[in-house]
Amino acid sequence: MLTFGFYHQYKIYQISIECTQPECIMIFMTEHTADTQSSLNPLTRLALYSKKFALGLGVVGEGFYLVYRHGLYKHPNDPANTRYVQYFCRRLCKVFNLDVRVHGEIPREPALWVSNHISWLDIAVLGSGARVFFLSKAEVEKWPILGQLAKGGGTLFIKRGSGDSIRIREQISAFLKKDIPVLFFPEATTTDGKTIKRVHGRILGAALEAQKPVQICLICYVNQHGELDTVAPFIGDMSFVEHVKRVLEMPKVVAHLMALPAISVEGHTLKSLTDEVQHKMHEGLEELHRLILKQTPLTT
Repeated sequence: MLTFGFYHQYKIYQISIECTQPECIMIFMTEHTADTQSSLNPLTRLALYSKKFALGLGVVGEGFYLVYRHGLYKHPNDPANTRYVQYFCRRLCKVFNLDVRVHGEIPREPALWVSNHISWLDIAVLGSGARVFFLSKAEVEKWPILGQLAKGGGTLFIKRGSGDSIRIREQISAFLKKDIPVLFFPEATTTDGKTIKRVHGRILGAALEAQKPVQICLICYVNQHGELDTVAPFIGDMSFVEHVKRVLEMPKVVAHLMALPAISVEGHTLKSLTDEVQHKMHEGLEELHRLILKQTPLTT
């Protein structure tokens, strides 16, 4: 883990994105092993984890309060409810010691949102800056406690079938036609934040079907030295549990967000839209790095 500038070996789980086609949406982990060390002594670590657990429990409690106090469960996908999702995500960012900074304006027009994908932390960061709903596999809806909270917060549950990317695209298109803003990660995997991987475009077909624009929002995590943070990315052979521990122990990290001008789908084919999204994401991330980093780490 990275603490006080020293690097150690990690024991971690690999993240992958679950989907029936390359344009994945859901997240799960695969375990691998390696040695993990922490510079915190046991008492300090216990005190820190206890504090974070209490804060997290408090935020979850706030989430349920919002769901029932404002009746969000009655109309969970009402776009007006995204302001409560935004508040909840901002509270989560404080638990994980993230300071979110937005560059420029974040649009609120109905659109299919896409973003580069670095970590499971992206959900809280993006949700704190943009008023959007997120996607999850339908099974999550049945999870105790968290499933109910996700449902009340407007999470859009996607039903999957064997090889059925068409069904997923149709479901997202239906949400967009109701002016429900939806966000997904078209790279289909997480990265270290230095570059954009290949964009998988089939889900972008939902924007074409609904005749809604594609809204790109880019994200990067910067440490206290003004460099891309190496703790926040959830990549490689890293377990979810170990990564959570690293995040809980990391110093404050700044998460930068920048939205690009929306891409109209008029006149586009799926291929041309995918190519434009790929180009704009790469170009936009390069611009964001120039704004906030000492050196631009983007590679082609």
